[in-house]
Amino acid sequence: MEQRILGGTGVAVSSLGFGAMNLGAWGGLDEAASTRLVNEALDSGITLFDTADVYSSGQSEELLGKALGRRRDQVVLATKAGNPMGEAPLRRGGSRRWLTRAVEDSLRRLGTDHIDLYQLHRPDPATDLDETLAALTDLQRAGKIGAFGSSTFFAHDIVEAQWLARDRALTRFTTEQVSYSILARAVERDVFPVAQRHRMGILVWSPLANGWLAGTVRREGPVTAHRAHLAQQAFDLDEPANRRKFDIIDALREIAADAGLTLVELALGFTLAHPAVSTVLIGPRTPEHLRHNLRAADVRLDAALLDRIDAVTEPGVDVAPHERWMISPEMDDPRLRRRP
Repeated sequence: MEQRILGGTGVAVSSLGFGAMNLGAWGGLDEAASTRLVNEALDSGITLFDTADVYSSGQSEELLGKALGRRRDQVVLATKAGNPMGEAPLRRGGSRRWLTRAVEDSLRRLGTDHIDLYQLHRPDPATDLDETLAALTDLQRAGKIGAFGSSTFFAHDIVEAQWLARDRALTRFTTEQVSYSILARAVERDVFPVAQRHRMGILVWSPLANGWLAGTVRREGPVTAHRAHLAQQAFDLDEPANRRKFDIIDALREIAADAGLTLVELALGFTLAHPAVSTVLIGPRTPEHLRHNLRAADVRLDAALLDRIDAVTEPGVDVAPHERWMISPEMDDPRLRRRP
């Protein structure tokens, strides 16, 4: 599998990475199934494994650590912290108090003495960024973490973090993890250029747009588990944005067929084609899913094919902007944009 350098870290990672969110209760995978899946991913050439403390309340980290076992030093091990770990208000965010506790919890669950890439799962508006960067810098100097990065940050937050690190003589974020797919391209407009300017490695999550680009969401047909999941998330499959997605996917299927590719191969090949991207995280639940996704590792989309995709979805624009995982607090909270 192709190896790419992760931003300015000097560390090589596989172009496809393993997203471990499905290990444990969230994905319905027990220890035996998780171990089989991780071992097959290792044997296929995947060298980056990404998880988070919040996934199945720590179970994903535990299962990933056990599955890697003696092969732990063969991989770049990444995890994330910051999202709420239960209802307790102090077990979340980017404060020094929480991150110094969270990293110890993750090290224990993963069964390792260091984490290669430690990421702040989401921006924490309640904590000054220099507080977070100082805590992460100290953890790095203590040898508990290697590089550290951000996840789902706005472009202006990325710039502020880079400036603060230089101004306060702290280590900077060297990676950014983003939601990016043919259906969600807004990051091409600002986040990607900013990340490239600062030599940040980009890890892509949700390259199949929550199953839309895997072909699991259909206009008609039986109520699949994924369709039920969408309903639980209050997505109306008949709303205009979703009807447009179906039309786009029909067009993408035609493009893929003309190129002799599956829809999944086209979708993953598209994200791999952007020069800002270091690795694209796949999150398989079964060996069959893993093998299907792995076929995209050798896919190279030429300029003509990418132009056809651009004609279907506009570069730098999300098909459904309201579904973007992060909404600026200034837009989400009316109190921040209105005088009392």
